[in-house]
Amino acid sequence: MGKNIKIFDTTLRDGEQSPGCSMNLKEKIQMAKQLEYLKVDIIEAGFAIASEGDFTSVKEIAKTIKGCTIASLARALPKDIDYAWEAVKYADRPRIHTFIATSDIHMKYKLKMKPDEVVQRAVNMVRYAKKYCEDIEFSAEDATRSDPIFLANLFDKVIEAGATVINIPDTVGYTTPDEYFKFLTKIKENSSNIHRAEISVHCHNDLGLAVANTLAAARAGATQFECTINGIGERAGNAALEEIVMAINTRKDILSLECNIDTTQILRSSKLLSTITGVQVQPNKAIVGANAFAHESGIHQHGVLEEKSTYEIMTPESIGLTANKMVLGKHSGRHAFEERLKSLGYELSEEELSKAFKKFKDLADKKKSVFNRDIEAIVTGDFIEVPQAYELESFVINSGNIITSTATIALKKQGELIKEAMVGDGPVDAAFKSIEKIVGMEIILEDYALHSVTEGKDAQGEAIVKISHNGKMYRGRGLSTDVVEASIKAYLSAVNKMLYEEYQEDTKTKAS
Repeated sequence: MGKNIKIFDTTLRDGEQSPGCSMNLKEKIQMAKQLEYLKVDIIEAGFAIASEGDFTSVKEIAKTIKGCTIASLARALPKDIDYAWEAVKYADRPRIHTFIATSDIHMKYKLKMKPDEVVQRAVNMVRYAKKYCEDIEFSAEDATRSDPIFLANLFDKVIEAGATVINIPDTVGYTTPDEYFKFLTKIKENSSNIHRAEISVHCHNDLGLAVANTLAAARAGATQFECTINGIGERAGNAALEEIVMAINTRKDILSLECNIDTTQILRSSKLLSTITGVQVQPNKAIVGANAFAHESGIHQHGVLEEKSTYEIMTPESIGLTANKMVLGKHSGRHAFEERLKSLGYELSEEELSKAFKKFKDLADKKKSVFNRDIEAIVTGDFIEVPQAYELESFVINSGNIITSTATIALKKQGELIKEAMVGDGPVDAAFKSIEKIVGMEIILEDYALHSVTEGKDAQGEAIVKISHNGKMYRGRGLSTDVVEASIKAYLSAVNKMLYEEYQEDTKTKAS
């Protein structure tokens, strides 16, 4: 048995800070549930004081998730710590994660504090947080550009004040594996208390070394790894959870590490995050990329057919990538559909099951072969939609290379049918303009992407749309065997999210 590593997932906090990766409350709860299925040890649910939305999401995740420690980030300030506790106190296992910068450049230019003042603030705030809960994590921001002797002294004092976890982050992705190992070792050699706390590391990927640095830290005694699904995060992102975990699982002979992650949930976690954020991973991404288990070279194909281990160091099944077989069709019943969902790892409520089954039957009427990936596409992200201000009733498209594209869109709003027609530079542009005219708002299309869910001419198209209004970004997703319909659904989904959030903000403003 190797040393057990705790996996601290910060997808919902640091990951969400990645441009274009913000999530609403329902999306965060859905992602947190998937992280619970994945069996991460700690979920950093957010930065409670950052906004009212962050506070609410941390609180609701703390109330909902029972299988993980729930943490909230807080600066080393009483108000931050108060907010963090008010949000995480509902968790079965709450944690307050407080931090302060410790590098000379940060202390001088950002904090405008002397080193002794930083130490005193850190000690006081750890002690302040300790009155709320037992589990306190302390982070030294920009640790790898800090003096290791200074850090050793600081850590001794915050541990004495009650810190149970010490995080030594590579905040700007500056260090290298050997340097990080020596840096952590030097801190340990000059600390008298650090053995009383868990050592955590949080590595950014600015030089592409986040995973390598994280694994190097284990040799120096780190027992908690902070990471994100798909490696999302600020700038170049964070250490990717899936890469860390599969390195641990695949190279036990070298690393001598263990973790509690259910690796068969890795691919589903990756796909859910991509669905929620609209940010797809690149095809050659390690572990979860579309090409991660693809073999095009004739030599490679021959080797894999003879013996998989010739070119596959891990199995596709180990991350949840199963054979893509046709299992259901238009004559399949509800029971068979429910059993297939269970075999794929989905547990739905009666209402959710009814909704998904209807969509499956509609799809089965259009497609000859219904694959597991089709079913997953129906279910994934389908129950995190907001109330529909506008519903698609019908659309008519006229398009060709010798005529101007025209779209006539009919939407329902509170039972009233509203119809508009617009011309555009292609059918999708015309359709989006028609919806914009119905809504009566100026909407900016920031991004639009379309890809097939499975192979074949009758494959479902998945459209991802990003729009902006009043400086805020909204995402929408649409599925259909008709790519124009998928695009219309995606755009309408984004518009409905925009209207719902703006309605909520107006309601709060009027109430206050």
